[in-house]
Amino acid sequence: MTVHKNLDMDLKVVQSNWQKMAKVESATWVRTYFNEKEGIRYCIWLAQDKDVLIKIFDGFNVSYESILPVEETVPDLWGKGWEKHLLEQNLL
Repeated sequence: MTVHKNLDMDLKVVQSNWQKMAKVESATWVRTYFNEKEGIRYCIWLAQDKDVLIKIFDGFNVSYESILPVEETVPDLWGKGWEKHLLEQNLL
């Protein structure tokens, strides 16, 4: 996951970069979550490592605050463990 903080970044420029980055072959851009008011974007990428993303961002002159490896998890992936968690939290 990459965190971008650009308080003064024009969203049209960001969207233009998204279109270009969607065509990159060395990594796959999956999704971006953004808060336009705060000027923060969280971008999810599938990449071999952080260095691949740094090279991509440098090539497009895109600044970033941090790049952090993350793993996805949702209740469906947790299976019965999720049900147990809900029971322990008195949510089920």
